[in-house]
Amino acid sequence: MEYKLLTMQVQAAIATITFNRPEKRNAMSDDMRTEFIHALEHVTADKGIRALIITGAGKGFCAGGDVAGMQRRMSAPTGEIGFNGWHRQQRVHHTQSLLHDMPKPTIAAVNGAASGLGADTALACDFIIGSEYANFTWSYINRGIIPDGGGMYFLPRRVSLSIAKQLIFSGRKVDAQEALSLGIMDRMTTSTNLLTDAQSWAEELSQGSGTALALSKSILNQTYESSAHQVFAQGSQAQGICYTSTEHRTAVLAFLAKNNPKI
Repeated sequence: MEYKLLTMQVQAAIATITFNRPEKRNAMSDDMRTEFIHALEHVTADKGIRALIITGAGKGFCAGGDVAGMQRRMSAPTGEIGFNGWHRQQRVHHTQSLLHDMPKPTIAAVNGAASGLGADTALACDFIIGSEYANFTWSYINRGIIPDGGGMYFLPRRVSLSIAKQLIFSGRKVDAQEALSLGIMDRMTTSTNLLTDAQSWAEELSQGSGTALALSKSILNQTYESSAHQVFAQGSQAQGICYTSTEHRTAVLAFLAKNNPKI
């Protein structure tokens, strides 16, 4: 697919998707979401890609949903607004699920404002690294709506339920330093080094067995909703799959031969 509203590059087996509407602070339009879905599906399916970085062009990461799209939805016939909204939500949830469930490490490299859906998109990644210009706001309340990109699921898991409520109820801005101290961001770097540091981190996280990583991530993503018994059961099934993998066989034989190849 030819991308117009985002770019995708692959370097050293690490894909970087860049939201590319800098004049709109990379607000997520319906067309941009369609491209994003295709890009995420491509990264998921391509076995040569071992990890994903998401960032934004220009001064912003992603300003959230496109307000022009909101205006079009409000101007629809009254009897169609509900169904149109439901259909749009299905697309939003599909996109966020593709990102959250991707069987590879994902890193949001936040270069500027991540607002509303933009903040939720960063949270849907496994890890967040930001520059000194990064900031986050769950500003849905200011538009009379609720976080619909997973923020009500992801944010309490990073900052606690009470702090998540404070940020969502107030819609206030969180700067980079506070985001780091609260645990919204995992690492902070300079704007000059942001993508370089994200690339290095992605390479570090994706060196091991892709099979073991994908299975571990799928279980870890469900940890807070699962009992210990369920985690053990899922782990047993996953380990059985790992036993049959080429990576496991290669690693064991290399260990026995006192060799340590990259798998």
